Amino acid sequence: MTDAAPRLAALAETLLGAPLPVRIRAWDGSEAGPPTGPTLVLNHRRALRRMLWKPGELGLARAWVAGDLTVEGDLFDLLDRVAGLFWERPAPAAAPPPPVKARRAGLARLRPRLPDRSAGDTGTAALLRDPQTRAAVRELVALARPWPAPAPPPEEAARRGGPQHSKSRDRQAISHHYDVGNAFYEHVLGPSMVYSCAYWSPGSTLERAQRDKLDLVCRKLALEPGVRLLDVGCGWGSMALHAAREYGVQVTGITLSREQATYARKRVAEEGLADRVEIRVQDYRDVKDGPYGAISSIGMAEHVGAERYREYARTLYALLGPGGRLLNHQIARPPEPDEEAYRIDEFIDAYVFPDGELSPLGTTVGELERAGFEVRDVEALREHYALTLRAWVARLETHWEEAVRLTSPGRARVWLLYMAASALGFEHGRLGVNQVLAVRPGEGGASGLPLRTRTWGA
Repeated sequence: MTDAAPRLAALAETLLGAPLPVRIRAWDGSEAGPPTGPTLVLNHRRALRRMLWKPGELGLARAWVAGDLTVEGDLFDLLDRVAGLFWERPAPAAAPPPPVKARRAGLARLRPRLPDRSAGDTGTAALLRDPQTRAAVRELVALARPWPAPAPPPEEAARRGGPQHSKSRDRQAISHHYDVGNAFYEHVLGPSMVYSCAYWSPGSTLERAQRDKLDLVCRKLALEPGVRLLDVGCGWGSMALHAAREYGVQVTGITLSREQATYARKRVAEEGLADRVEIRVQDYRDVKDGPYGAISSIGMAEHVGAERYREYARTLYALLGPGGRLLNHQIARPPEPDEEAYRIDEFIDAYVFPDGELSPLGTTVGELERAGFEVRDVEALREHYALTLRAWVARLETHWEEAVRLTSPGRARVWLLYMAASALGFEHGRLGVNQVLAVRPGEGGASGLPLRTRTWGA
């Protein structure tokens, strides 16, 4: 029989409570759903097994990374269509569910569990009391043939040892994310080797937009010869090189990735800037050679973690001299109605940024102020990151075969899904990114900033 797709479509509409927004094709060649637009392809019934054994984002991610689940057509279009089911569904007006992340409420409904009689159950167990839902789950189990449980793809992050955000565990997390291979990142990021939001203007190329971002940071920090700059999370050295070359400063760049450090040191030597730029493999908590006149932290604070953020802010404050400036460039999320309910995204944690945490902008500003900083400027770059991610996706798709050869098909799929979904997150306001300029006040509270700053000396 070739009826898997129609059965799946009917099941999905029952369990999700909405019409199927995309076409699906099953392993038996059958199809169902809208006749136009992208198609979600279940190449093997193992895709269903993964979703039954790990309902929610992680099961879907494992199916995608393993190649059990693929997309024909525009991936951005497909993700946009399913976002309404999994990420953007409004809560019901009456009897709202317990405060959990909205994006977990979709396929997580499929996990049978006993009702919590003490607290009053309005989640999965309540759904499963409905005979139609129970029948749909039985049908799904019959289609999936869920035994044995599929092993996770090898690209999934290894189990991490030690306390979260300890120095040793941070090294493990950074290694998983960045030590994929410098050649792979060259194909995705382009010659700039800048792995953070670019700063776009009409007609910009990716390279120009990344150069403009680095220059914006330098101007906000008022860099000039004689200033010592600490670049925290220096990546492949692009900020350090730009600041030393264009502004004549002395730069110390630190990273936990040995592959990044090797690459950055090679670039420094090739540009003849070894007398102005030092690249270290070092944790920011181990830097002891302050004071610095300026600190740039671009796309690094997402790795710090909520429990360590106050320590991060105080450490950077102590490393600056009076009047020194900090430019903190950081991805943000909207605040939760109940912040205790926030959980790290399962897919991101398992495949992209292990232990990475996002904070609301207000939380970040508050922690910087508690450390003693005076926050002087906040610039939101949300739309700029969406453009940057779309440019990176285009580069990955152009260099797909080489990216697969350098890593693995699963790793390339991780990055494709991560960047495409993130682009939509920034476009729809589920994610933001902000440059926060803060100052360690000088004598008498002097900030050293001009009365009007927004031109930044341009």
